[in-house]
Amino acid sequence: MLSPLDQFYIEQNEPLKSCFLALRDNILQHDKDITNAWKFNMPFFLYKGKMFCYIWTHKKLQQPFIGFNEGKRMEHPNLTFENRSRIKIMILDAGKQLPADIIKQVLDMAIELVKRDL
Repeated sequence: MLSPLDQFYIEQNEPLKSCFLALRDNILQHDKDITNAWKFNMPFFLYKGKMFCYIWTHKKLQQPFIGFNEGKRMEHPNLTFENRSRIKIMILDAGKQLPADIIKQVLDMAIELVKRDL
């Protein structure tokens, strides 16, 4: 039987499925201290056990995004609050190649913030 986390990836339709799988691999390979978990019915990523980002589908745009728990403390042109008070998101285009360099920059920022709070 599959875990809810594995089930999430399997149930996605293309091109979201491929995009989410690539994002998952990209995030997990970014740092050895990153792990993934199923929290709040979403795929979350933890840095040394502390939640720092998650992936989900933007309701209106039907595009994948990465949400950053400490987004309010992050400044980057690719991040937006929309109607959130704390979390900023990076909206991606499932039909295009992931912007690996930009994702790396933002992940580095998010990890630095988590490290300060450890």
